[in-house]
Parts: sequence; structure tokens; C-alpha cells
Amino acid sequence: MSLFKRFAFLLIFASCVLAPINLEAHKPDQSYVYLRVYKGAIEGRVEVNAEDINRIAGANLPDKGLTDAQASPFNALMQEYLRQHLGFSVDGKAIPFSWETATVFSIDDEEESDVVQYNFSLGDFTDIPENLKVKYNAVMELRDDHRGVLLIEHNWKAGVVNNHTGINYIFTPTADSTELDLEDTSIWKGIWALIKLGVWHIWIGLDHILFIVALILPSVVRRDPKEVGVMGSSKWNPVPAFKPAFLYIIKIVTFFTLAHSITLALAAMEIINLPSRYVESIIAFSIGLAAIHNIRPIFKGKEWVIAFVFGLFHGFGFASVLGEKGLGSDFLAWSLFGFNVGVEIGQLLIICAVFPVLYMLRKTKFYSWLIFIGSILLIMIAAYWTVERLFEVDITPLAWIRDMFGLAAAE
Repeated sequence: MSLFKRFAFLLIFASCVLAPINLEAHKPDQSYVYLRVYKGAIEGRVEVNAEDINRIAGANLPDKGLTDAQASPFNALMQEYLRQHLGFSVDGKAIPFSWETATVFSIDDEEESDVVQYNFSLGDFTDIPENLKVKYNAVMELRDDHRGVLLIEHNWKAGVVNNHTGINYIFTPTADSTELDLEDTSIWKGIWALIKLGVWHIWIGLDHILFIVALILPSVVRRDPKEVGVMGSSKWNPVPAFKPAFLYIIKIVTFFTLAHSITLALAAMEIINLPSRYVESIIAFSIGLAAIHNIRPIFKGKEWVIAFVFGLFHGFGFASVLGEKGLGSDFLAWSLFGFNVGVEIGQLLIICAVFPVLYMLRKTKFYSWLIFIGSILLIMIAAYWTVERLFEVDITPLAWIRDMFGLAAAE
């Protein structure tokens, strides 16, 4: 397969990964029922906004800035109300559920009301049922235009992980029940979901991308040990052929993947856990060190050492993603496998997009300046992040840099 065909295949894959979003936000005339399906249990929550709680409980809760202390006096009443308007059954037999915690969730949109999340558990199952009937008609007797939105938030074997956009059903006053098919599952659906998560995370993780960029910049040139280049930095000579240079950077990034796979597994299994403050600081520092190496060599001819050593810390950073997505012991080995494959694919897509451009520019005088100026910018960004993360401060004089480059997105 030619390089062009491979690149086209990767682009097609990328388009498949980026699925369209079909749920925009919490609308004021809706409440939400989320379900999480695990190996032997089903959990969930109901989200009701402050306006509707006021209607149901006769309360006077604020739409914005709602606190747990303000909502808690009405939790018992709301849970009893919801119990009367929410039901689960399998083959006509009602499945009891128990309420757990109730917490306030603040909505960023100023036009939308804050919500209270009422968490519940359907208990333990020897086997997850093939079909689950859900009935929900809360608030609808008070507002004809109210709708209940049902979403399966997590069902690993169905390929659903941390879903907040894909709607399974919309309850209305005249159609207040539905039967969910929980049988359409397989290990491969779960793996595919984690592959997509890995690809997406590497694409939105600006610090990981910049580390890869720092490694890619010198990939199409070779350092000249006898001559000095731009501003006293290394002198670079263009590589003679595409394939060896491409395989070389693939090797370096694969060392990065191998390293973060090791620590991601150790962290996910709770064998080693490091404070996120120090992990994120070291990740930021790794960008700067890789950029410094581009200007003055630290590990001559051994860029893979930088990729591997700091890849270990990037792995601890990736572990926090799996934790945020609620991926604990549920199919952990397959989750780690799929996520790591996704990260590797995401990195390869970035390389395939950037490397050909760098290869075409390698013989120009501009390229030496690109490495030098690009590395200086990376050092500045890395220093900013390192100080901000390590000392947990906001460096306001440099806020314009953060706003210009969207640096806050990587924190």
C-alpha cells in the first residue's frame, strides 16, 4: 500500500471517530435519566433543574448558584416524588431501586437552571437482563411541554463510555415508557469505544501534542556535530530519504507509547499513584526539555530516551482520564488495551499530517529557523505551564499568552 493510500485510510478513520453530537445541553423544559450498566449492577441518576424542584416541592431555590445545603432539605421529598414517577421492570416484574446520594450540579450556561442529581442503584444482578423496561413521567403532570430524556451513560460491552450526547429515548406524557435492549453487546464494541476515546484524548490534550511536536521537528534533519547553526544552536542537514526518517520518528513515538502504557496500567490498577500536581508539572517540563534538546543536544542520537522517560509520566496523566470516565475494574485490561491503541493511532495521525510538510521544507534555509523559533516557543509554553501547575498559581502577566494559544485547555 502506498504512503498516500495509507494516509487516506487514516483520514477516513479519523472521520469515523469524530461522531456528530446530538444532544446540546440541559434544556429548561427537560429532566434527565442516566443509566450505567456494569458487569453485575445497574446504577443511574435523575437530574431535575431547580425550577422544576420549586414546582414539585413548593421550594424557593435559586436558578443559579444553587448549593447542596440549599437543596438538601427537599431531597427526601423529591426522592419520594421521583419514586412514584420512575420505574424499572424485567419481563413484567418490577425491579426495586434505592436512592443513594443527591448532589447539586452547576450548569455553565447562564440561561439554564442548575440541577440536582438524584443517584440510585438497581442493586446486584447475577446476569444483566437482556431487556429493561423504563417508565418515567416526572414533572409532566405540571407541564405538558416537559420531556424526559433517557441516556445510557455507560455500557462497556455495548461500546458506550461516558456518553452525554446520544439519546436513547424521549419520554412524553403520551409515551412514558420504553424497553431498552441490553443484549446487543460484545467485547469488541467496548474496545472500539476505548480506541475512539484514546484518539480523541490525544487530539484534545494540547500538552501531549506539543510534546510530540517537539519530537517531530528534528525528524527530517540530522544534527551536524562539526558546525554551528542558527544563534549558536545545532547545525542541521536534511535527510536524504523519506522512509528512514519516517520510520525513525515512528520508533521514537512508539517508545513514548510503550512507556505511558506501562504507567497507565500501574496507575489504573492502583499499584502506583502519584499526585496529579507533580505529574502535570513534569509533563509540562518534558515539553521544554525536548525543545531544549532540539537547540543543544542532551541525549545525542537518543531522542527515544526522552520519549520513553517522560512517556512514563504522561501515562500517569492518561490514567486520570480513565478515572474521570468511570472506568475502574470493569473490563480494565480491555479498556487499557483499547485506550493505548487509540492513543497510538491518534499520534500516528498527527505525524502523518505534519511529517510530509516538514519533509518538503527540510532543505530550505527557513527550516533551521523553524526548529529554533519553534523550540523557543515550546520552551516558553512549557515554563509557563510548569510554574503554574507546580505552584498552583495563575501568572496573570502572561494571561494573554494563555488566551492567545488556548493554553488553559491543557490543564
